Amino acid sequence: MAKNAPPRWDRKMQQRLARGEAAALGELYDRFASLVHSQAHRMLDDETAADLVTREVFGYVWENPGAYDPKQGSMRSWVARLTHRQSVRRLREEDSLREGPVDDGGGPEERVHRATVAARADYIVASMPAPLRAALELAYIQRRDYRQTAADLGVTEDEARRRLRLGLQLLSTAHTRPLEGTSPPGYGRPL
Repeated sequence: MAKNAPPRWDRKMQQRLARGEAAALGELYDRFASLVHSQAHRMLDDETAADLVTREVFGYVWENPGAYDPKQGSMRSWVARLTHRQSVRRLREEDSLREGPVDDGGGPEERVHRATVAARADYIVASMPAPLRAALELAYIQRRDYRQTAADLGVTEDEARRRLRLGLQLLSTAHTRPLEGTSPPGYGRPL
């Protein structure tokens, strides 16, 4: 297989969508709907708008399966880029409809930046090794200290501290902007 060839599932899915197989759209929706909806909701902070973006993204995919370019990344990253673009478009429309100055913590660009940082953080947590993720979840979601985390995981206190430190180091990279010409993890190549 060529180095830049898309995964087999992506190629087959694109072919099925191009043939107009409704079952393919259903399969794609089952696979990526939660990604699309959560990304849109994070950016827009509005359930109704996130639902609308989700419908628009899958409608676009259905009507334009040939727009997917495997050279730009996986089908997942394409769907994520579509979601990001559609959410940004909605934010800009919303901002242009507002009358007068509103102190809402920044304009659409700042809101997009915050949402992008949150998306990178989610991606980093989802892709980190399970032992690191488990330690972070115990410490930060269940409010366990490192001793309790060690006991819950069945590891030494030193190992629990090491896992927490590594997990936090990985997570701290979400706040850095990607270098020009690169893209955040999980979003394929820049457009």
